Formats: sequence, C-alpha cells, structure tokens
Amino acid sequence: MSLLLAGATVVHSLHPISVTHGDVEVSGGRVTALGRSADPAAGHERIDCSGCLIVPGSVCAHTHAYAALARGMPYNLPPPTSFLEILQRVWWRLDRALDLASIRASGLVAAREALLAGTTTLVDHHASPNAIPGSLDVLAEAFEGVGIRSILSYEVTDRDGPERASAGIDENRGFLRRVADGRWPLARGMVGAHASFTLTDDTLAACAALARDARAGIHIHLAEDRADEADAEARCGVRATQRLASAGALNDTSLVAHAVHVDRAEADLLRTSGVTIAHNPRSNMNNGVGLAPVGWMGSRLALGTDGIGADMFEEARTAHLRLRDGGFEAPDGWPLAALAEGSALAGRAFGEPALGRIEIGAPADLAVLDYAAPTPVLATTLASHWIFGLSAAAVRDVLVGGEVVVRNRRLTRIHDADLVLEAQEETRRLWERLERIGPHTFSPAGLLATAGGG
Repeated sequence: MSLLLAGATVVHSLHPISVTHGDVEVSGGRVTALGRSADPAAGHERIDCSGCLIVPGSVCAHTHAYAALARGMPYNLPPPTSFLEILQRVWWRLDRALDLASIRASGLVAAREALLAGTTTLVDHHASPNAIPGSLDVLAEAFEGVGIRSILSYEVTDRDGPERASAGIDENRGFLRRVADGRWPLARGMVGAHASFTLTDDTLAACAALARDARAGIHIHLAEDRADEADAEARCGVRATQRLASAGALNDTSLVAHAVHVDRAEADLLRTSGVTIAHNPRSNMNNGVGLAPVGWMGSRLALGTDGIGADMFEEARTAHLRLRDGGFEAPDGWPLAALAEGSALAGRAFGEPALGRIEIGAPADLAVLDYAAPTPVLATTLASHWIFGLSAAAVRDVLVGGEVVVRNRRLTRIHDADLVLEAQEETRRLWERLERIGPHTFSPAGLLATAGGG
C-alpha cells in the first residue's frame, strides 16, 4: 500500500524530540519521503491530515492481554489485604480458568484497544496453567489478525508444579522456533518467567539456558512487591536482582517489569547489565506496592501497563504525575524518553533500529491524531501537550508496517461487532469456570520459612 499523509504536524522522534510540518509518504511498509508534495505520486492514496498530529506508534513494554476479560469479573472472596493475596485470589484464579478460546478473545480485545489508543506493539507476558500448549500461537494469530505487532512469552513458574513449569519452558521454546521460521511476520518471542519468588533454582536456570540458546531475552517480573525481595533473601541469601544475575538471566536482551523495591545496589546492577526496565505506574498504584525509584534506573526505562489496557498516553501522564506527587523532580519530557525506549526495545526484537521514529526508511508504524492544539506544537512544547493535552480519544488513523489498520477510529482487518460478540460470549464461559476455582494455595517458600512454616 502506498500512501501520502498530507499536511500534518509530524513528530519524527520522541527522544530527542523532533517536530516539523509537512507530508509523510509511505510505500512498501516504510516511510519513503518527508516534506511537502503538491500531489501524491501515481498509485498513492492521499489521506488529508491537515490540522492533525502524526506521531510514532507507541509500544506497551509490559502487559498481560488476558486481563482484557477481567473487568467486572465475579469476586466472592474476602478482600485481599496484601499483594500476595491479590495474586492468590484474583490473577492466579483467572489464569487457571483460561482456555484457548478465551485466550484468543482476550488477545483480540487487547489488540483492538491498543490500536485504537495508537499503540502499535504489545509486549505480552502470558499465563494459562491449564492451557499451556499452543497458547502463544493463539495469541500471535489473534494479534496478527487485528494487525498489531507483538513480542510474546509464556510465564514460566513453579507455583503450579514442576510439570507445568516444564510445559511453560516447552511453550516458549516451540514458539521461538516458529517465530524464527517466519510464521507470524508481526510477532517475535522472548522467554517468559514469573518472578524470583515463584521459581526454583532449576527452573530459573532452565529459563536462562533457553534464552541463551535461542538468543532471546528473558521477560520477568522483579521486586514488584517486597515479598519478592524477602523470599530471595530468606531462601537464597541474596536480593532478587543478584539472584537473577547469578542465574544468567540479566543482560542487554532482558526485560524486567516493575523493580519497585530494588535498592541502590540492585539498580546499579540493572543499569550495568543493560536490561530494559518496564515501569508500570498505574498498576503499581492500583496494587499499592509503592513508587518505583525510576531516578536510579538509567536510560533503559520503558513504560508498560501490566494489563491495564494499552493506553500509553494515560500511562505517560500517570508516570509523570505520580513521580511529581512522590516529591521527585520530573521534567515534562521524561515519559516521552521512556516511550522512545519502549520503541527501541521493540526495534531490537524486530531488527528495526528506526522503529519508533518517523524518518526515511523507518517502518511506518504511526498514528494520526485529530488534535486541535490550542497552543503551538513545537519541539519545545510537545512534552507539555503530551502530558496535559493529548489522549487516546484523539487517535483517528493508525498504520502498522505501512498498512492502515485503524481508519477513522475503526479497525480495518476485523469487524468490531463480531470481535465484541466473541469476547462477550467467551467472557461468560470464562467467568462460569472462574466461579468454581478457589484461591491459589502457593506461598513463597522463603516467606514460609521466615514465618516458621514448612
């Protein structure tokens, strides 16, 4: 498809911020020209973008697509009083209720909502202990069908026993092999692992070995709650970050989510190892786990949602305001740098170093925003517009790999009504199964030992 996006204010880069006014020509999936064209070239469709802002598509650097079917789900248990109880009574019940049909439905919903918010890549961390084989294939096909890029992994854990831990490793291995064979052009893979406190030494070592052999990164939660650190200290005699580093799980291909409770030495280790850190401020606030020390984390800091949709405008705004509310200096531009780092992460996975920028030769992953700016949009003012003016409601059109996958606020590859009907039907079945599943009984061995348990 060849297109001319005409007459817009164009944000070429979020870090460093670069803004001009003109046209964007797209052909063969890439940006082929910038500036001004009086008429589209032969065979080019002209899309009028006058009065609009064209921005790079956003990357959600850490999410759980299966959470898309969780809104309003039945809950008849005592309210959780800790982060561990949130997992035991909510998320570790939901993931055990998933089957392949509900995984597909959740993927469709997550992809739809992401694209309508201008998010063009999802980095997903999936778990479905009773439907492990083929689960990543189902997600990849759902995402591909809607037209969004994805970087997928299965969450390996010992909380459901050694057989399921082994099956999770096999699912990652098989998916990485199929991705390497080119089955899904818009998908890439990582090796998923839950968190230090639900992983034995053997399972953690197996994840690290698979990542090394497949030349893939590990995607893992780290120190989201104090329980992760307390377990590592009690069980292994070191902090959680040191444990992961000793297992060979931290390098420049790794992605760690949260890092809320790392200390200064751990933050230094994360920076020197070259990992990308996915900061998830809305999730952290919702779970009451604390404010991550983002000022310690260096330049490889990206933004994720941890399953609370994929609206990166809202995530960036919350990240900025939460840091300010915590008493930290937060220049307006820092969330944009974090969004750019998410694009760099995706660019490394896809072998596309220009992903996340609108420049000649870059993949045409971008969003057209219908934004009537009341003040000038310049390199010096963009950050303020992003934090205090822009929202997902402004997203009009979205391109992924040069294809228009959202046009005039509607998906182009799949019919919205059909998607919603499928999601509602699968949600009904999912919630019926969920009602029959009790709280998870897993507790970290290190915490049980500290408390005098077995």
